[in-house]
Amino acid sequence: MFIENHFDELIIHYRSLWNNRVLVVEDNSEKTLLETIQKELKDENSHPRVRKGIHEKFYLAIKRINDSSLPEDIQSQLIAIHIKIMEELI
Repeated sequence: MFIENHFDELIIHYRSLWNNRVLVVEDNSEKTLLETIQKELKDENSHPRVRKGIHEKFYLAIKRINDSSLPEDIQSQLIAIHIKIMEELI
């Protein structure tokens, strides 16, 4: 779907969507980005009592990407990754 070294660029742009969020690449940027998006959609960074549903988190993530100042091709790629992960989760 995507070229491996392109994930290095995508992860830099993904980081720019979030203030004060550390995103450390341990293994490789592709694995880190995919796992981070999956955790985001599952709302694993929130306390269990305030977690939102996966569909709401998906909507908010897509809105955040769409409303960002990222280049359109980067937005499209990040949205495609979110869709791919969402399809795996539901």
